[in-house]
Amino acid sequence: MRLLKSLLPVCLTLSLGLGGSAFAASCSDPSAFPAWLEDYKQQAASEGISAGTIQAALGNVTYDRETISHDRGQKVFRQTFEQFSARMANAYRISKGKSLIKRYADVFDRIEREYGVPAPVIVAIWGLQTDFGAYIGKFETIRSLATLAFDCRRSDKFRAELTDALRIVQRGDMSPDSMRGAWAGEIGQTQFMPSSYLKFAVDFDGNGRRDLVRSVPDVLASTAKYLKSYGWQPGQAWEPGDPNYPVLQEWNKSTVYSHTIALLADKIAGNQ
Repeated sequence: MRLLKSLLPVCLTLSLGLGGSAFAASCSDPSAFPAWLEDYKQQAASEGISAGTIQAALGNVTYDRETISHDRGQKVFRQTFEQFSARMANAYRISKGKSLIKRYADVFDRIEREYGVPAPVIVAIWGLQTDFGAYIGKFETIRSLATLAFDCRRSDKFRAELTDALRIVQRGDMSPDSMRGAWAGEIGQTQFMPSSYLKFAVDFDGNGRRDLVRSVPDVLASTAKYLKSYGWQPGQAWEPGDPNYPVLQEWNKSTVYSHTIALLADKIAGNQ
């Protein structure tokens, strides 16, 4: 679910129509961020975000130059499958994946009954995304999303993701302070964008909240629900050419990455 670098040209200005008024700001000038943020708050309110949520989430938000540095520093994925998979589908992830399947056997059994997705596939994604939750990222999600929403390059996309992040806060799943992850706004142990979080996150541990940062059952079940929503076929294989491989490509459009998920899942399952 990593974001691919857009080929759209950089816009020079950003205009937002809010309540009949227009606000124009240079989206490449960080000094314009505070004024943009005030207008965005009005937009969020018009879309049903409460004043309390807006204040809690956006009251002290500032522009994040580090987020922009990461965005501008993206490079085209040039590793071959052989190079990438040799590094990522390694002995540690295979061994750790197998041990986690044993540790959470009851959870995985429930998940497969409900969503049809077997444990090795979910664990392979978990391992590749964050090393099984060890490295979920330390960026303040709302700050990163606000910065990218203000920025020229993909402002519409990230403005929508920012509003969805506020919806997550408003429904009580996470607090703004606990919402941390990768620089582009991905949240949790398998790195959901806020829009996917709203669609697919499930409360699988039964505590009343959908927590993809701390709750392993919620993380695993939500990942399975995502795959099921894209057509995962229970009992079918997942290698390239198999019925479920296109579903892995919905997780990540990079053929090298999706093929590595399939390979690691096979190794964890003992098929290779």
